[in-house]
Amino acid sequence: MSDNYRSREERRRAMNDNKPEGKSQGKPKKKKKGGLFRKIVAAVLLIGIIGLIAGVGTFFAMISDAPKVDDSVLKNSFSSKVYANDGKTVVKEIGAQKRTYVQYDEIPQVVKNAFIATEDVRFYKHHGVDFYRIGGALMANFKNGFGAEGGSTITQQVVKNSFLSPKKTVKRKVQEMWLAYQLERKYSKQQILEMYLNKIYFASGEVYGIERAAEKFYGVKSVKDLTLDEAAMLAGLPKAPTTYNPVTNPENATKRRNTVLNLMAKNGFITQAEADKAKQVDVQAHLAKQTESTSKYDVFIDQVIEEVKKKTDADPFSAGLEIYTTLDTNAQDYVDDVMNNKVVNFPNDKFQAGLVVVDNETGGIQAIGGGRNRVSGGLNFATNMRRQPGSTIKPILDYGPAIENLKWSTGQPLKDEEYHYSNGTPIRNFGRNYKGWVSAREALGRSLNIPALKAFQATGADKAKEFATGLGLKLDEEDGEAYSESYSIGGFRTGVTPLQMAGAYSAFANEGMYNAPHTVTKVKFPDGTEIDLTPKPKRAMQDYTAFMMTDMMKSVVNESYGTARAVRTPGLEIAGKTGTSNFSAAEKQRYNIPDAGEKDVWFNGFTPNYTISVWTGYETAKDGYILSANETGMAKNIFKHVITHISEGKPKGSFKQPDSVVERSVEKPTGKDLKRPSGSTPSSLITKEYFVRGTAPTKVSQTFVKKEKEEKKEDKKEDKKEKKDNKDVKPKITASYSGGAISVNWSASNAASDTTFTVTMSSPNGSEQLASGAGAGGKTISNPAPGATYSFTVTTNTGESASSSVKVPGSSDQATEDDSTKPEDDGTTDDNQNEDNSNTDQNNGSDQGDDSSTQPDDNQNSNSGGNNSGNSGNTDNNNNDSGNGNDGNSGNNSNNGGATTPPADNGGSDSESQTPPTTPATPSTPSTPATPQQEPTTEN
Repeated sequence: MSDNYRSREERRRAMNDNKPEGKSQGKPKKKKKGGLFRKIVAAVLLIGIIGLIAGVGTFFAMISDAPKVDDSVLKNSFSSKVYANDGKTVVKEIGAQKRTYVQYDEIPQVVKNAFIATEDVRFYKHHGVDFYRIGGALMANFKNGFGAEGGSTITQQVVKNSFLSPKKTVKRKVQEMWLAYQLERKYSKQQILEMYLNKIYFASGEVYGIERAAEKFYGVKSVKDLTLDEAAMLAGLPKAPTTYNPVTNPENATKRRNTVLNLMAKNGFITQAEADKAKQVDVQAHLAKQTESTSKYDVFIDQVIEEVKKKTDADPFSAGLEIYTTLDTNAQDYVDDVMNNKVVNFPNDKFQAGLVVVDNETGGIQAIGGGRNRVSGGLNFATNMRRQPGSTIKPILDYGPAIENLKWSTGQPLKDEEYHYSNGTPIRNFGRNYKGWVSAREALGRSLNIPALKAFQATGADKAKEFATGLGLKLDEEDGEAYSESYSIGGFRTGVTPLQMAGAYSAFANEGMYNAPHTVTKVKFPDGTEIDLTPKPKRAMQDYTAFMMTDMMKSVVNESYGTARAVRTPGLEIAGKTGTSNFSAAEKQRYNIPDAGEKDVWFNGFTPNYTISVWTGYETAKDGYILSANETGMAKNIFKHVITHISEGKPKGSFKQPDSVVERSVEKPTGKDLKRPSGSTPSSLITKEYFVRGTAPTKVSQTFVKKEKEEKKEDKKEDKKEKKDNKDVKPKITASYSGGAISVNWSASNAASDTTFTVTMSSPNGSEQLASGAGAGGKTISNPAPGATYSFTVTTNTGESASSSVKVPGSSDQATEDDSTKPEDDGTTDDNQNEDNSNTDQNNGSDQGDDSSTQPDDNQNSNSGGNNSGNSGNTDNNNNDSGNGNDGNSGNNSNNGGATTPPADNGGSDSESQTPPTTPATPSTPSTPATPQQEPTTEN
């Protein structure tokens, strides 16, 4: 029975259900190809259309307010006004007055080709905008960074300099491209190139336009007279007029000129042979002598123009700008007087100087001293001249980085000793001597080279480079060489400018904040647009580094060992650093320069308000060298005068110690570690230094505590030895009577060279000190009292003593002696038996000279031999030392009878001696024999 189905759909379902399992149910239907692709394409097209509409709308919106192409603006120029730092005083109006317009047909083809090859090689192929070049510029900027290469055509440059502000925005770029296209529609290529060559800026001194440039640099009457090498040089100038100026920067100028020649050869304007030949010409060979003198503020204005062009791409000579500057007219007028020999006396006309005055807080340049006897467009010794900085680089590359990265203190110990660079080359100090252990402060103050190198090595070249870069000194990039250890003492290949050094030093005074030195604060364009050109401050170092380096540089000025004591100024807190550089051996030999001749002398100094960098020297080695005291001191002399003048009537300020710094007393360095002083440390060896908080030393020095203990120990040893030695000293004294006088002599066995003796005498008249002093000696007592006993005692400084006494014979003793003593007992006959004989008193002291007068004794009898010739008061002591005579006489006093004199006092002056009679006096009792001589008695 057949199945009945109500629809075909049911029939299909039933048939499918009856199919055996496992068998394929058939292939699915294929989808139509291209559906998704068509949707993607459609979406892209839609987005493109929307984007195009939006782009076109945006484009027209951007160009809607674009200025019109105005013939008068294209061919005429509008002057710009330059304002002083008060924002009101117009110090100069620049532009328009020195233009010499030249027609296209008057410009030689070599000049046109040089500029086209350099600025816009596809000039004749595009319609104002070169998209091919824009693509290449984008790739270059992507590889080398933004600004590596520009894509503007000559037409765009004419538009930009004539109609638009220099703001680098998309809108301005779009308007520039639009106006370039409009300009190409209205003017021919020849007319546009003519406009460009007559408007372009070439050099300071308001040199713009090709005709004016040809006259300025080469002295030609017409641009037609320019040669290939000259045309190439001028074509290379607009990119950087100051950098490539052949008058002031011949090396850079040569490189730039040769680049232009290569481009001309590459693009078929000249052959390679012609290019090579032109390269052989010295870039300064055909330069005209620069004779046009500068006018007031020209040196400062030159820097203003350069900044405006660099930062805005606007032409100050034709754009009608209002330029607001940092110029302090009072400071600039004074600096001009300095340069014109009105303040200081320069040694000669060839001696040069360059200086820059900077406001520490803002970085604004107050004044520029570009040099002496300058001509318009000549070398600016403050901003363009680069010289080795000598020791002024030490705060930047050596000690600053060490404090910043290693947290050195101002008292960091450094050993000044014989030393060498890492490659084995010796390094020496200026004085060719060594100071031993010194603090970083003293090392900088004395400008020692060896501690500076050690500081550089301790921090490392990379950190030194980083520190210097933060202060605006890109030394290796500018010199084309890597940092080397010779940099530590200013050994650069090329050098730095006073402008750079003033900016770097101002950061120390500004608590570590660096403001790039600048002359322009803002620029206002004719359409009312204003651009703020004030650099933004950035932290170059920690506040502790700035303060501690500043304090170290104050020692350069204030300490007795400082090299800049001459800049001290009452009422001003000054810090700074001196620096000198030398000639090469080749220069010394070629120009006969003595070893003491110096090439450059610097002083970079600052107060809390201002920084001044001063360079002095000669432009070239053949012009001279620095040798005299006047020359070597000129940089400091200039600084002192200028800083004093600009500080008058203004708050002086002071350098503030930050919370990150502490001051501590320490012992002066005697080793690698600083320590606090002990109670035994001499005050002369205690100093105060600054430390980063948390790094001050805590250990107390034991140096002088140990020394004190050692000294006490040594003293005890010496005392013991001295006592032992003293026990061995045995003094001896003898006293004897003879010829009416007592002779006393003393000595000691084992006496040291410093043994002293004190001799006292006891007599009927009392006790008295006879002598005191070092060494053995003797004394004579004249006219002792008859019958009296005299006692003598000698005492040494060691406490040992000895005594002796003697009794003087008297008349009563004689009778007894006559009965009991034989005259010849001792083998000596006493000629002076009778005390009643009258003896002549000799003169006492050499003052009386040849005075022969005598003073009679109580007895009236005169001694026949008592009158002495010569100096009567001086006699020879024959008792101990046979050769001791007094100065000024023979030492032997002779009497009329020819008898020898008695022993004199060999212990000194004021002694008296009695001359014995030549014949015995007549005895009162003839039968009485002579009294024998009394034997001395000695006590130990």
